[in-house]
Amino acid sequence: MLFDKSEYDALTSQQQSLLKSAFLWSKKGQCWVSRAKEPNLYHPKLVAKELGFTAEQREGERITFGEQVDKQIERAENRAGRYEEYAENAAKRGAAHQKSINDMRGDTAFFTQPIIAGHAGSQAFARRREQMFKRYHNGFDEYRKSEYFRDKAAIARKTADAKKYEDKAYLDRRIKECEKEIKKREENVIEYEDILLFLEKGGEKIKFNREPYTIEEVNGWIENEMELIEKAMDKKAYLLNCLEELGGIRFSKDNIKVGYIVRLDKGYKVEITSTGPKNVLYKILTGGAAGMTLQAAYAEITEIIKEVEADVKKHPFLVGEKFTATRYTYPDEHSFRSIETQVVYEIIKVSDTTIQLWVTGEKPITRKPKMYNDNWVFSIDDRNTFYKAQTGA
Repeated sequence: MLFDKSEYDALTSQQQSLLKSAFLWSKKGQCWVSRAKEPNLYHPKLVAKELGFTAEQREGERITFGEQVDKQIERAENRAGRYEEYAENAAKRGAAHQKSINDMRGDTAFFTQPIIAGHAGSQAFARRREQMFKRYHNGFDEYRKSEYFRDKAAIARKTADAKKYEDKAYLDRRIKECEKEIKKREENVIEYEDILLFLEKGGEKIKFNREPYTIEEVNGWIENEMELIEKAMDKKAYLLNCLEELGGIRFSKDNIKVGYIVRLDKGYKVEITSTGPKNVLYKILTGGAAGMTLQAAYAEITEIIKEVEADVKKHPFLVGEKFTATRYTYPDEHSFRSIETQVVYEIIKVSDTTIQLWVTGEKPITRKPKMYNDNWVFSIDDRNTFYKAQTGA
């Protein structure tokens, strides 16, 4: 937000506090900058509206995600240089503070000489020695500052190195996040377009604060969502290019099978226990976490150690089989006694590892049968578990 000091001074103390709750003053830009980052600008816009800044003016063009990364790297390099300079200066101050004591090392009399009460020379010596020890301790504080700034410099250097853009797993996670955001914002656009069409036909729609929607407002929402979709697509394209430069994702459900022994980017040697379209389940084979089952993306697999496909047993459940389950419901919110009812689940779809069941009028549910004491078993809920012998029905 752009306004001069006289306008700021004209605000009440309450309005100034409200402004500072959502914005920070930028000396470089000579303007108030939102504390929140796009797209989470609801609160700053609300504050701006309350303060009377309702006119939005856009200047310049949005820089690409690649340009943002370049700027981030440049800022990190500059930051690392400053922190290294701070660390060096702090170390020099620490050495200067401790020099007077270090110069006296080997002089036993200096450290052990007793102080004679009432003796002017002895008292002066005591004060001088105390000041030297105080400076010596201050030197340790400066050395701690030096270590602090060196740590900050190391973090900044790590950012400047942009190593995360050389990590396939990181890139894969960020790409999926972009895809999820794009899908959600496209759904928002469809919803807003339906509202817009309704308003253009003369309809009236009321928001939660009892204010009516306006055509101008909804058009603004659509424009904002389209801009954010473009931003997410730009970011996704940059990440895909980085991933392609690294050789892409080598592994997928097509070449990773249950039973394979693989190595993950964390260095773990693991056994694949289940494969899905995007992720795998694996069992850790070594170390203190051996036996633990976790999930990973295909991008996290770095190599196949052993290609021995496990003999996956197929469950015996078939499409059309029905299972009667018991439900307990309360007739109303004031009842203390539940009513027992019977519902029939029917299997409508099966795979090698899962079954899908359906009750008339309800959404289908998916379950994964497992072996237990030579029987296959699956549960609808805590009260209803069904068994089937391994050899058949």
